[in-house]
Amino acid sequence: MKQHVLIIGTVWVEPNSSAAGSRMLQLIELFLNENYKVTFASTSQKSEKAANLTSLHVDEVIIELNASTFDDFIINLQPTMVLFDRFMTEEQFGWRVAENCPNALRILDTEDLHFLRKVRHQQLKKGEEFTNEALLKSEDTKREIASVLRCDLSLIISTYEMDLLKSVFKIDEKILYYLPFLLNKIDEYQSEKWKTFEERKHFVFIGNFFHKPNVDAVITLKKEIWSEIREYLPEAEMHIYGAYVNQQIQELHNKKEGFIIKGFAEHSKEVIENAKVLLAPLSFGAGIKGKLTEAMICGTPSVTTSIGAEGMHNNLPWNGFIENDFHQFSKKAIELYSDKSIWKNAQENGIEIINNIYDKEKLSPLFIHRVLEIQKNLENHRTQNFFGSMLQHQTLQATKFMSKWIEEKNK
Repeated sequence: MKQHVLIIGTVWVEPNSSAAGSRMLQLIELFLNENYKVTFASTSQKSEKAANLTSLHVDEVIIELNASTFDDFIINLQPTMVLFDRFMTEEQFGWRVAENCPNALRILDTEDLHFLRKVRHQQLKKGEEFTNEALLKSEDTKREIASVLRCDLSLIISTYEMDLLKSVFKIDEKILYYLPFLLNKIDEYQSEKWKTFEERKHFVFIGNFFHKPNVDAVITLKKEIWSEIREYLPEAEMHIYGAYVNQQIQELHNKKEGFIIKGFAEHSKEVIENAKVLLAPLSFGAGIKGKLTEAMICGTPSVTTSIGAEGMHNNLPWNGFIENDFHQFSKKAIELYSDKSIWKNAQENGIEIINNIYDKEKLSPLFIHRVLEIQKNLENHRTQNFFGSMLQHQTLQATKFMSKWIEEKNK
């Protein structure tokens, strides 16, 4: 029987706007390469930045929230697997999938652990130290962990998050799967085409400004870091790129100070490979940072924080520097920008990280093998996940009646 995966997306795929969009496109391509039929469904409106999935032979379907039309749709579709792109879509549609298509494997792609990012942000605003205790108390944590437990498999993007789920939340490894970004290895042919140290200039930051860690990072760059760099390197400029620039970010634009808000980049790789150094002073967040892996792919060294590099490089040396103190951050940025041998060494480290950790040729078949293994023993797999079955049962009752009540009300 041909495998058919239904992906339910919170939003349509925008690979040029966010790391989440790139990640989803990587998963779609993985399934297509395995000859799976792929259907992508979403309740959201499509923007002009959305990828044209039909050109990849992916069926695109608009679905409704709290509507029995979805039940008819999935009964008719009969996918062998349903992938939810965030825990919110699992909350909305998971019970309908379980009820109308019980034999379909249910997979949650966490993107990153949303509760981890949110709690870190809340504690940062309060000026508190981040603790696991705060995670355990959070309502967001309870919602997302419940979603992880209800699914047959959850894809975890970073080693830090994998360890957190196992050690703090005691989640059985059998329902977790570490799957970072799926990237091409960097070979000599590719690295020889990179612009040289001498051909590059300026600093760059790139990120989607719907994403709060990116807004915070750019404000930090302007207020805490840039003046010190600019004083030492008066010809250098800080170029800020990203989708959905808000007014708060636009107001930071100052040509005289060399702090330039460029806005959406049609070709993100192009702007990163023209820059000499990427700066990402992230104070909170979670998961893998697409801007940092993209910098490595473009041969662009970076300076980031421990949150930025978290769970991304195992024990391999970083593609530049990791600094939490902003004065030191500025110093390291100047050093990396000015010293060719340090810059070249950092570039080599980036190649090593991509080729060792994110090699899609190595990662893809292992993941597909795990999927097939669970599908073969799905009933037993679910029986072993008792807490998940219990939550599925409770949620099915509660969410089902709430959703049906909303549907009636909407009529």
